[in-house]
Amino acid sequence: MSAEDDFGLWERELTSESSDEGGGGRGMVITAAGVAAGCAALITLGQESLGIIGLVLASLILLLWRLGL
Repeated sequence: MSAEDDFGLWERELTSESSDEGGGGRGMVITAAGVAAGCAALITLGQESLGIIGLVLASLILLLWRLGL
């Protein structure tokens, strides 16, 4: 394998990763909105502690998801 072959392989890997990531942002926003609405409903129904815990956990999960961990 020459350096040109290595560069072509690396370039294909980068383009395939960027194309896979296209719908991930939209799904993340929909998930975050659904979780926030559910936790707001819990807080409204009198389960403040459960709603706050849900919001904190959802925020951590979405942060880790966004970071790719």
